[in-house]
Amino acid sequence: MTARVAVRAATVADAAAIAEVHVRSWRAAYRGLVPDAYLDGLDAGERAERWRERLGGPDAPTVLLAERAGPVGFACFRACGDADADPAVTAELAALYAVPEAWGLGVGRALMTAAYGAMAAAGFRTARLWVLEGNPRARAFYEAAGWRPDGTAVTEETGGRPLTELRYRSGPFG
Repeated sequence: MTARVAVRAATVADAAAIAEVHVRSWRAAYRGLVPDAYLDGLDAGERAERWRERLGGPDAPTVLLAERAGPVGFACFRACGDADADPAVTAELAALYAVPEAWGLGVGRALMTAAYGAMAAAGFRTARLWVLEGNPRARAFYEAAGWRPDGTAVTEETGGRPLTELRYRSGPFG
């Protein structure tokens, strides 16, 4: 079932809503991948402050908020910082999250469509993202949207557990 989803540019005033979506989606999507103690310790208030700083800063990323009778998801992108990327034409989709009760309702697709349009409007021609290797749901979502792994992987520690992230690419678009 696809529900009506409105996507708009987020503002500093949306920081608390973004933080709530961020924490709730992490707890659902990463349970079993990231240690429970880390997920249970996520604090929406602390995340809201970080989002306020990000959204109000001079190098603020573009953040899109999905609403369906209230905030249900967000996407965030910026110029890609990978050493092998041209940040003038390559974006990084740094986040795309939805609350668990919105999964399967078209929120992710609406955010992806809006992000592609906003990236193209900002002059980006291609994009990259990083996704946890052990997250088949996210990987399937991105692959269905046309993203492909490029063979690059990094391992970073989250909550005391090493996690491998795979780099995906998309584009050209626009």
